Amino acid sequence: MRIMTETLHIVGGGMAGSEAAWQAAHLGIDVVIHEMRPKVETFAHKTGNLGEMVCSNSFRSDDDEQNAVGLLHWEMRAGNGLIMSTADQHRLPAGGALAVDRDPFAETVTARLNAHPNISVSYEEVSELPDSGHWIFATGPLTSSALGAAIAAETGADALAFFDAIAPILYFDSIDMTRAWMQSRYDKGETEEERTAYLNCPMDRDQYEAFIDALLAADKTEFHDGETAGYFDGCLPIEVMAERGRETLRFGPMKPVGLTNPHQPDVKAYAVVQLRRDNALGTLYNIVGFQTKMKYGAQTEVLRMIPGLQKARFARLGGIHRNTFLNSPTLLDDQMRLKSHPNVRFAGQITGVEGYVESAAMGLLAGRMAAGEILGQPVDVPPNTTATGALVTHITGGAAAKTFQPMNVNFGLFPPVEGLKGGRKGRKDRYKAYTDRAKIDWTTWLSQTALDAG
Repeated sequence: MRIMTETLHIVGGGMAGSEAAWQAAHLGIDVVIHEMRPKVETFAHKTGNLGEMVCSNSFRSDDDEQNAVGLLHWEMRAGNGLIMSTADQHRLPAGGALAVDRDPFAETVTARLNAHPNISVSYEEVSELPDSGHWIFATGPLTSSALGAAIAAETGADALAFFDAIAPILYFDSIDMTRAWMQSRYDKGETEEERTAYLNCPMDRDQYEAFIDALLAADKTEFHDGETAGYFDGCLPIEVMAERGRETLRFGPMKPVGLTNPHQPDVKAYAVVQLRRDNALGTLYNIVGFQTKMKYGAQTEVLRMIPGLQKARFARLGGIHRNTFLNSPTLLDDQMRLKSHPNVRFAGQITGVEGYVESAAMGLLAGRMAAGEILGQPVDVPPNTTATGALVTHITGGAAAKTFQPMNVNFGLFPPVEGLKGGRKGRKDRYKAYTDRAKIDWTTWLSQTALDAG
């Protein structure tokens, strides 16, 4: 028998909003998702689908023993996560990473939410913070201007922002495979498909230097007067990296290590550009780590300097957009509620977490917390020894408010495991100890919250 409860309203149908709706609905809560797309468009979205991926198609490392985001994957899978189960359904070969076929992924998220008997979707813009009811705002970094103004008026957070960029996507059949080759770095992967998951374009030193010169000289999108926000370091435009030093890209997304060019096996590349499959058909590839703010004309000209991409045709060019986020350590309580407006929770990137998985994890937590409040069974904050708990602890009080910036999950957010030696040599054991402890504590927390896995 369904539990009849008050309705939970969720604003935003991205990773966080979709996950929050799924979690609350599985606890018997009636949920309405308010999504402004496609009526109100954004810079980056192309459809009205829920859970649409707009930047990379990668959820990053899937290693749940040595990587904090891989651990977060594990926790969300254990917590009946919609985003992770759908990602697993539509995963693409990507070595040790979890990459997904973005369009079928969003279509499946949309279909599963629409099919849930406790969930309905309303396609309209919400532009105010409501005074009553139960609400989760998961509008992400591309919050509409009207809602952004309302949040700023309530919180004074209008100055807290950073700029984010997206990478280009091109057609596979326009790549010159007499110059490029397929190989994952260090041949990583358990199957041949995984070991050849990346497409590689090599550069010699002269080609690299010419590319850097062109990159630095290219026309770029400039900010409007008065826009002083910086960049999120985990998603820097390639031009900004190049401006920090001519070798920066060669030690970043263009590092040549762990790769052997079968066309010239005795020649060591000076730099390598990698591309990752963007769809299951293998017809689209995105350029890994090549977020850019170059103007469109300059992009095509500069990127066609890359060996193998001389005749590249682009399905989507890169671009830059302004992201907003709250000073969560000051504004949110440990239940992710706005202190000045306690009927409103926030989740996702607007809270100051960065990345698809981190956003979805905050949606998972906000959905459970809101459901628990409606049912009269408050949900405690997960231990900060877990990846989810470490993130929410960081954004709701663990970080210094004066210097608060968007953050990916990382082991620096976890309390140390006592008795382990430090230093690089002990890192593998230390990370394994973090993940072993987290899995025990997360499993215990899940049992205490008694989620109906439906």
